[in-house]
Amino acid sequence: MAETFSFKLIAIDGKARRGVISMPRGEIRTPAFMPVGTGGTVKAMYMDQVRGVGADIILGNTYHLMLRPGAERVAKLGGLHEFARWPHPILTDSGGFQVMSLSKLRKLSEKGVTFRSHIDGAPYEMSPERSIEIQGLLDSDIQMQLDECTALPAKPTEIERAMELSLRWAERCKTAFGDQPGKAMFGIVQGGDSAVMRVRSAQALKAMDLKGYAVGGLAVGEPQAVMLEMLEITCPELPANRPRYLMGVGTPDDILKSVARGIDMFDCVMPTRAGRHGLAYTRRGKINLRNARHADDPRPLDEESDCPAARDYSRAYLHHLVRSQESLGAMLLTWNNLSYYQKLMQDIRAAIEAKAFETRAAEISEGWARGDIPAI
Repeated sequence: MAETFSFKLIAIDGKARRGVISMPRGEIRTPAFMPVGTGGTVKAMYMDQVRGVGADIILGNTYHLMLRPGAERVAKLGGLHEFARWPHPILTDSGGFQVMSLSKLRKLSEKGVTFRSHIDGAPYEMSPERSIEIQGLLDSDIQMQLDECTALPAKPTEIERAMELSLRWAERCKTAFGDQPGKAMFGIVQGGDSAVMRVRSAQALKAMDLKGYAVGGLAVGEPQAVMLEMLEITCPELPANRPRYLMGVGTPDDILKSVARGIDMFDCVMPTRAGRHGLAYTRRGKINLRNARHADDPRPLDEESDCPAARDYSRAYLHHLVRSQESLGAMLLTWNNLSYYQKLMQDIRAAIEAKAFETRAAEISEGWARGDIPAI
């Protein structure tokens, strides 16, 4: 285990990067996908399963954990790693996404954000300093700056205002974070769909000399082509020797195309949410287990998968569980989905090391395009 936080590039293939983040609680192989454990749990999964599918790090959410069970309570109980029984690295989102998603329940000022709890309406103040304090109480390994995430489309004046506010908050978060050996605070590039704003944000954050950099405010309503354009503009402005994290993204196709543009880290609720709604991600694309075509199908989702959920259960059984709203259906499909995402990341890392990323990405995409096996 490393005593300090560090990032090392192992291989580069085009703009795709293979690296490793080292820190006291373990190594994170990049490109990495972080399963989302918003409230201290990856929904429908045991933590040993999450580790078993290949996850090196999970994500927790500052806003949700602030509401319940409360950061001070988690600290008294030994921190989030002990509380959730996940001894490996944890990244915590600062609450900035909720500035956007809960816009009807918050008030924004230079000082910070005042939220009305979506649970009971109680008021909570979240300043940049308080966000870092909460993340410290949770004892997370990678802490994100508080930012204002703007939904797209948005007016240029609104994009600029939010970006500039996020930069001022980044400075305050950096000061509040101080020097924490073995841990890191990441800044977040904002700027909506404006190339000029993205470059300004990235350059200002680079000047702060942070341990890592995230790209936020994408996959919030804009077409994929716009997201990719913003990555092409932003990534070259960020330090090559620091990890780059694309927040809240995405589909397997989003991941492939973002890695090709230089992104190292991802998180998204998509694989766990899809699993709870009867959708399976596979090498043949997305499969809807609600469809009647699966009702009498004795074949598994994927006979070649290493994951028991994909290999050992019939489509007919999975269809029955989903249609009957049995909890096991959500558990098995979430297990399958997170396993597929981690297998995808493993595949990407190996391809970059072999200088074959472009070829392998095309093969993976062709597999999705061919689609599922024919119905019986």
